[in-house]
Amino acid sequence: MLTVDYSRWDQDPDILRVLGLNADHPRTRERFLALYEICGDKSASQVGWETGRNPPTVMEWVHRYNTVGPAILVYQQTGGRSPFLPRP
Repeated sequence: MLTVDYSRWDQDPDILRVLGLNADHPRTRERFLALYEICGDKSASQVGWETGRNPPTVMEWVHRYNTVGPAILVYQQTGGRSPFLPRP
C-alpha cells in the first residue's frame, strides 16, 4: 500500500491537514487534504474515487510529495491567461 512519508520532511498528518485547510488555492488544499486522508485509514485509490479524481493522479501526488517535498503540491498556473489580465 502506498504511504505518505511525512517524517522525511519533519511533518505529521496534523501539519498536512493545517496546510490543506489554510492553503491559498483550492487545488493546493485538495492535494494536502488528500495526503492527510491517506495518512489515516484510506488508500490513494479510495481518496481518488471519493473526491472524483483519477486514482493515479492522487498516487502521483503522494509520489511527488515523498520524493520532492511539500512544495511540489502547491498549485502553479502553467498556461493560459492570467485570471485578472489588465486591459491595455
